[in-house]
Formats: sequence, structure tokens, C-alpha cells
Amino acid sequence: MTAAQIRAYLEYYRDLGIETIYRAAPPSAVQERVQEPLPGLAPEGDTLAKIRADIGDCKRCRLCEARNKIVFGSGNETSPLVFVGEGPGADEDEQGLPFVGRAGQLLTQMIENTAAKEGIDIKRKDVYICNVVKCRPPDNRTPQPDEMEICGQFLFRQLNTIKPKAICLLGATAMKALLNNKEGITKSRGQWHKWHGIPVMVTYHPSYLLRQYNQQAKREAWEDLKTLLHFVYD
Repeated sequence: MTAAQIRAYLEYYRDLGIETIYRAAPPSAVQERVQEPLPGLAPEGDTLAKIRADIGDCKRCRLCEARNKIVFGSGNETSPLVFVGEGPGADEDEQGLPFVGRAGQLLTQMIENTAAKEGIDIKRKDVYICNVVKCRPPDNRTPQPDEMEICGQFLFRQLNTIKPKAICLLGATAMKALLNNKEGITKSRGQWHKWHGIPVMVTYHPSYLLRQYNQQAKREAWEDLKTLLHFVYD
């Protein structure tokens, strides 16, 4: 971790009124694919409303410079299933809601069509959707590591507050942010991982599936989603 990242963490916790931080001893090695790269400290009695209030008009990283709206998350705040994407695009930045552009429309179709075919009575509104970073990166570039670290604090608190039965990571950026996984998305997708004890399924980001040549990836993503929905709702 760089000095700038450590400084950002300390400023973040200071804003929460936390003046002393204790560093726990490192856990013993466990033969399980569990990664915990995000900070484990959150205010007692945390809620999504408190998290959004703490974000405020965030100026903690450079992404604030060109954003229109902060995109916090949407959906059922007690959902047993949370989808995590990379970051807002132009449509999301305009509306302040995650996954409302073309990729979001595809995600909605995937959730609702797969659920209907599998006899699972859920719609998009029944799950919770958020992103690793809450502000749109310029020109939709991939978020940089320090941006993911700073904004990841709020993502951690969202997931820790909701405590879903499972998390679906959409794309390589979300996978790296939560699992610190160095493998490619094609090797990691379709497999169960764990984040702080919560089962995690990795699959392709909907924006990747919109490309015409990705027919095989589309089929694989639908299979991933089918496995995920049955695990959560059966």
C-alpha cells in the first residue's frame, strides 16, 4: 500500500470520528480461496443511509473532478443477492443510478429472463446493484488502483451492511477489487470464491457481452447466472 493510500484511509476513518486504529495480527494460512483486501473496520450499527451520508459530496480521489452524480447503488437493500460492477458510465453518471445504459438493460434481461426460465420469482428490483467506484472514470477508463482502494471502503461497508447470501462480480475490475485475484476472468468465471465468508460468483461484465463476437461468453454468463440464482433462491 502506498503512502497516499494509507493517508486516504486515515482521513476516511478520521471523518467517521475514529481516532485509534488497531492492526490485527495476520491470520494463519488457510487452504481456501479467500481474499480480504478491503478494510475490515466499519462503524457499529452501519446502514446504507449512513454510508451514503458519509460519502457526501466526495472529493477523496480524482474521479470527483469530472463526475456529474455519485452513483451509490439501487435495488432491494435487504436482498440476498448483490451484483457488483466496475463503475458508472455516461447514462449512470447522468441519472445517478447503476446499470441503466445498454449494459444495464442487458443485465436486467439476464436477471429477469433467467429467473423466469428457471421458475424463480424475482425481478431486477429484488436484487441490489452497485459498483466498485461511485463516480464515472473519464472516458469510461478502468478505475486506477488508488481510486478502487479509496472507494472500496464504501463498497465494503455496503456489502457488510446488506450481508447477502451471495455476491456476483461483473467483470475483471470487480473481481480484482474484492478477491485480489490475479487470474484472468475466463479462468475465474463460473467458479465459487469467498469474500469475508460470503460465496462469490464471478462472471463477465454485460458491456463485454454486448460485443458481437462474444456469443460463447454470453452462453457462459447465462450459465453462471443460472447457477447463482438457484444457489440463492432455491
